[in-house]
Amino acid sequence: MELGTRRGAGIVKERDTLTGDTRMNVAQFRAVLLADPDAALHLMLPDGDFVPAHFHVTEIGRVQKDFMDCGGTTRSAVSCVLQVWVANDTAHRLTAGKLAGILRLAAPLLGSDDLPVEVEYERDAVSQFPVAFAEATPAGALFHLGRKHTDCLAPDKCGVSGCAPAPNGSAQGCC
Repeated sequence: MELGTRRGAGIVKERDTLTGDTRMNVAQFRAVLLADPDAALHLMLPDGDFVPAHFHVTEIGRVQKDFMDCGGTTRSAVSCVLQVWVANDTAHRLTAGKLAGILRLAAPLLGSDDLPVEVEYERDAVSQFPVAFAEATPAGALFHLGRKHTDCLAPDKCGVSGCAPAPNGSAQGCC
């Protein structure tokens, strides 16, 4: 069974996956893969579209971002990024077990099973999507991708009063 290009009735449970607040870590991601090594993999984007099923994982990386926020606080964020790429070999399929093996090879580089997992995918632009949650479906392992948002990390120091709503309508910090 193959998942379509759009979310179908009965395929997924409706959940709020768009906030980016829920993220799977490497250990959770690997556990889903190992639960059914022969399962097909499906990546559902936040808008309900799917990454084409013949995607390749071209990189698994530990990405560290060191930065200073607008209030002068130095911060660091580390994640595991899976870069996916779609070629014209439409018969290609990556199984859960094969990806688990690739993830095992990358374990020394990643250094921790607690890193949040993100998928880097190019549609209109290269974007990174946090892996929000996964579920087993008759078609295989379905990973729901969330959205990332910008936010002010120092609203108490930036001197701007009141906050503009985020793209999803929730209040966030501002600068």
